[in-house]
Amino acid sequence: MQTLDASAWRCPLPLLKVKLWLKAAQGGQQLQLLIADAGSRQDIPAYLLRMGHSVTRVSEETNMLTLIITKAP
Repeated sequence: MQTLDASAWRCPLPLLKVKLWLKAAQGGQQLQLLIADAGSRQDIPAYLLRMGHSVTRVSEETNMLTLIITKAP
């Protein structure tokens, strides 16, 4: 599983990086994503679910959200 630490980036850069990963990934591949930006913390999970991908919240702290994204087949 790859890890993308996007905690230092502000919206929309984390979403753009996730979209690039989705374009290159095979169905069923997973990505661990770390995000801190408040906008990204709301927008990215909503976008992924809307697009049919699986999103699991691993941990949610005050300043950090860790997700496991599984690309849809």
